[in-house]
Amino acid sequence: MSIILKSGRAVCAVAAFASAMTAGLPPVDHERFVPFFMTAAEARDVSFSSAKVAFDQGVGAYRNGYYEIAIPALEFVVARNDQNLRMFAEFYLARIFSDSTTAHTDHAKAYMLYQRIADENADIDPDDMSRAPFVGKALTSVALYVKDGLKEIALKPDLDRAVEYLRHAATMFNEMDAQFELSKIQIGDEAQRRTGLHFLQKLARESHPGAQAVFADLLFRGRYVKQDKAQALALIKMASDNAASSDRIWIEDIYQNVFCGSSSDVRAQSQGYVASWRNVFARPRVAVEAPIGPGRRGDLASPARACSNGETLDFTASGKTSPLAASQASTQASTMDAAPVGASSFNPPAVLPSR
Repeated sequence: MSIILKSGRAVCAVAAFASAMTAGLPPVDHERFVPFFMTAAEARDVSFSSAKVAFDQGVGAYRNGYYEIAIPALEFVVARNDQNLRMFAEFYLARIFSDSTTAHTDHAKAYMLYQRIADENADIDPDDMSRAPFVGKALTSVALYVKDGLKEIALKPDLDRAVEYLRHAATMFNEMDAQFELSKIQIGDEAQRRTGLHFLQKLARESHPGAQAVFADLLFRGRYVKQDKAQALALIKMASDNAASSDRIWIEDIYQNVFCGSSSDVRAQSQGYVASWRNVFARPRVAVEAPIGPGRRGDLASPARACSNGETLDFTASGKTSPLAASQASTQASTMDAAPVGASSFNPPAVLPSR
């Protein structure tokens, strides 16, 4: 069986189907499947029979890291203005354009797409689990652009406006990344520091890797909290195990600092905390929108790390999900993170549990 490009070239779809299954994608209609080994020029020459077919192709390619295949498929959906799929296509395009590690980076496009999603869905029901999580993520992304500014479009940094976006995403959509960014801003303000630390602890208990890493760093250095190197090492260990590829470098920087600065006794004590907390903390959310497939293998590899004494660090610990397993799990999950449980869950937390 084959698909025919406008150029007239026929490509075997059976091999593409097998390749997709190996990469963890769900079964597809191989009469309409666009193979991932096509060039970008060939991909743009494909004619889709419907917006749904294009969307499925685009998301599949995105999940496997083949941006050059995903972009024309998702742009096709946007151009068709399909009311059921356009917002989702815009979201994934924004994800691609906001990725600074590829040749497709275009932060101006990403910002405008995120802003459009936020503007057009400002009054969406937070309980609409099919769309609300995407809107919350878009609001958070807009906030980060506004906070830092974007010189490509003369967008000046505006912390107050960014905080407004973050609060809306955090409270209306229970968006964990928004809560995390808010907590960091609050910790930097002496008047709000206690509140920020409380929320950071809550997020750490909910297995947010970024929150676990930042709080581990504070515990290790004894900054704003009582120093506890064993808890710090346990937290950063869990953060490293659960970190997305986009966050891995900075989280592993903290892990290296904490691990190398801990004695053998502290390391042994931390293992007890890890074993206990894995039974107490919330299960990590599966961020299925993150590209983890063979098209982005370079992003998955961590740099070799060692302490100053030559001791090497091992990041392949038990409990860590492999890229393929994560991809397979994502096909059984929704097209976003685990669904929010409502704004009421955004409350000050208890302290971290002891062993």
